[in-house]
Amino acid sequence: MYNETISHQTQAGATDQHDLLTRYLDMRGWTAKICAPLKTEDYVVQPTGDVSPPKWHLAHTTWFFETFILSQYQDGYQLFDQMYNYIFNSYYESKGEKMLRVHRGNMTRPSTEDIYRYRDYVDEHMQQLMQKEEIALGTELYNLIELGIHHEQQHQELLVTDIKYILGNNPLFPVYQEVKDDRGPSSSTSEQQYFKIAAGNYTVGYAGDQFHFDNEEGVHTVYLHDYQILNRLITNGEYLAFIEDGGYQNFDFWLSDGWEYINQHKIEAPLYWHFKDNEYYQFTLHGIQKLDFNAPVAHVSYYEAEAYARWAGKRLPTEFEWEVASKVAGYELLDSSVLTKANLLETQQLQPIALSKENSDLPLLQMVGDVWEWTQSAYLPYPYYTRVRGALGEYNGKFMSGQMVLRGGSCATPASHMRLTYRNFFQPDKRWQFTGIRLAEHI
Repeated sequence: MYNETISHQTQAGATDQHDLLTRYLDMRGWTAKICAPLKTEDYVVQPTGDVSPPKWHLAHTTWFFETFILSQYQDGYQLFDQMYNYIFNSYYESKGEKMLRVHRGNMTRPSTEDIYRYRDYVDEHMQQLMQKEEIALGTELYNLIELGIHHEQQHQELLVTDIKYILGNNPLFPVYQEVKDDRGPSSSTSEQQYFKIAAGNYTVGYAGDQFHFDNEEGVHTVYLHDYQILNRLITNGEYLAFIEDGGYQNFDFWLSDGWEYINQHKIEAPLYWHFKDNEYYQFTLHGIQKLDFNAPVAHVSYYEAEAYARWAGKRLPTEFEWEVASKVAGYELLDSSVLTKANLLETQQLQPIALSKENSDLPLLQMVGDVWEWTQSAYLPYPYYTRVRGALGEYNGKFMSGQMVLRGGSCATPASHMRLTYRNFFQPDKRWQFTGIRLAEHI
């Protein structure tokens, strides 16, 4: 499950409702763009419970706008279909009965064509609402629309990763789109260096007035001991050394749960790696490719990341160490100079890529994009966290158990969706998202 951190937020950053409408339409267009390469049959498949069919994502994000905005704010609004609340509600207990998640792949009906009609219907009414109503910055309606935009951006990342899982479990390994930059595997990678952070009290948490989720709130002080953090992500080649050194066969590197999990599921390499004719290949959204040893390793679980760190004689950073280091290193503003160099959704690379000279001007590299970075922090509330009442406050609080925090975004994360304080979170066994490794250690 990709964690829909659906919750309240403070004032959004747009200055008027025309800008809000523009961003709404642009965002909805990106979702359609992600699905454009699919064949009709691809829209329905659900090979595992963590994955939802693309058709369901298209409908659920539309249901959000219909349920929380149009039904509440547009006089006389008629639902597109009464049954859609049952089949496209995700986890909102307050919105009535819902279909089991694992049954989403059973829906041959409504058809994909019906779902696109549904999206057009809701988009038309959303445009009418935003053109007719006076929507002032920071009002409840403005914030709900802003929230809906970011909710769908979460599902855009889910769409990319779910499509990859669907195609990656097809024995034909279909190509989703042709490779954007066909230079082949990179020829070298930068040397490992560590960035030192002095011990002291540091402020963490979201302190601005732009959009954010409630699990980022609760600005507070943490004390950090002297530590250092790796200047870049761990590469495929470095992870391969762990494999070839018997990393998956040595229980001493693994947490007990992780050791049981990899043996039960016969895991011997990251997801999508294939060993054939004495060479490693990996499935990408561009099809099967030879493993690029210098690209960041991806699709590893927390268990695998933690085991690799032990093997390397290091550890994973805490989420607070990650956030503080990123700010000290110059990422705090996340302005265009950073985002345009980051490998996020807009680059359309759709896979982690090796470092290049163009993005090596900061002391810490790849802090934004490429892969979500596992931290050793459990997903727990910040001080002063208060769960919002009502449907939009249902989810953050009840996910705060048995999950680990990830930071930094991935090659499937929209740029306008990113913040240094963004707290993603997954169960420690999950691998189908673009998840990777950065090391740290005490000094």
